[in-house]
Amino acid sequence: MNDIASQIGSSSESLVRELQVIAHNLANVSTVGFKRCSNSFSRQLRRQQERLGGDVEQIVAQPRLDFSQGRIEATGRTFDFALHGPGFFVIETPGGVFYTRNGSFQVNDKSQIVDSLGNIVAGSHGAITIPEGVSTMDIEVTEEGHIFAAGAEVDKFKIVDFGDETDKLEPVGLNRFSAAAAVSPKNADENTVVRQGYTEASNVNMMEELVDMIMVQRLYEANMKIVGNNKDISGSLLSAAMA
Repeated sequence: MNDIASQIGSSSESLVRELQVIAHNLANVSTVGFKRCSNSFSRQLRRQQERLGGDVEQIVAQPRLDFSQGRIEATGRTFDFALHGPGFFVIETPGGVFYTRNGSFQVNDKSQIVDSLGNIVAGSHGAITIPEGVSTMDIEVTEEGHIFAAGAEVDKFKIVDFGDETDKLEPVGLNRFSAAAAVSPKNADENTVVRQGYTEASNVNMMEELVDMIMVQRLYEANMKIVGNNKDISGSLLSAAMA
């Protein structure tokens, strides 16, 4: 009985964590550049339960980030940029260098391109500064990330790719990621295209997340029902032993 209760308790805790992951994904369905987190625990548990007569195995399923491409949506804003293909914008903050797919930028009072929190968006030579007197209408960015102001190139977005090490990035909040010292970013290749006047939508599929949420809830309820049945059985055994 103790082994069954322990296994069910562990499964229930894992299902609660997966439900939290799904809720977080749904809360960011409209967040620019957001990358969903996936967790396969419930699917593995369901497959295990459907194997009639199968041996019970320990399930190990850790949440992992899904870096698949989100939809490219037009905004018409000069300082909105979407990346199509692998790669990340580089953001320089007081807390270190971070990486993001959220290309909704602006210009600060020093004429530097910054993110929504005022952090510097890195160019090839550091901060990207727009020359004084240049109209927003005169800012053009090529698909390779070269930035032109009134026809003259002023800088190029620093866009990096982590290749096979992308799954080693760690979320740090605010739709940004950090990389450990052992993870080396490389300049994004020609497979990454910069689209000015666009942003990348979240890669969360609301319907899929809702279906997963229902499945997790049903599995959790089934676990709780088993716990209730086991309590009834334990009570019957105790009564018989005392008779």
